[in-house]
Amino acid sequence: EPPAAPRTPRPPTDGGFDALMPASDGRPQMLRPFDALEIGRTDILGEHVFGRDEIVRFARAFDPQPFHLDEAAAARSHFGRLAASGWQTAATWMRLLVRARNAAAEEARAESLAIPRFGPSPGFTDLRWLRPVHVGDAIRFATTLASKRPSGTRPGWGLTFSHNTGWNQHGEKVFEFSGGGFVALDPATA
Repeated sequence: EPPAAPRTPRPPTDGGFDALMPASDGRPQMLRPFDALEIGRTDILGEHVFGRDEIVRFARAFDPQPFHLDEAAAARSHFGRLAASGWQTAATWMRLLVRARNAAAEEARAESLAIPRFGPSPGFTDLRWLRPVHVGDAIRFATTLASKRPSGTRPGWGLTFSHNTGWNQHGEKVFEFSGGGFVALDPATA
């Protein structure tokens, strides 16, 4: 069965989408040098509709739980119906982050702008799967810059810390975690 057409997520009644404010000039944070990154601003990474076949394929390869593989077993579980693995939700966020960074780099090249250099991530914390992601759910993924500072151990590099989320078409947050990453202080010299 083909996945349902993407649906635009609606803001939740608790105002939770307020954190999803794009940068004031419309430019993705990913195009900005370290010193121009705006705390509290968000990059919308994209939206993904989770289809039945991809949920089952991912589960077979990486998380073979009955409620990710079999609709009858899922109906008897606490999920009530087939649900994507939380790890698939996280992997989809990462795929969309990489795609958004690549698109931002292409945009920067087209405008002859310096492209920020990204280093490794020191890791993540507070990973939470808040609601199941079911077949046909359209999840909008975002990353919001929470803080930044120059690195104390890697000269020429800064650390960024982000709050990362996924929201379904009903405006409900389904996924979140805090992450970190290195960004060159000056892309030309790092």
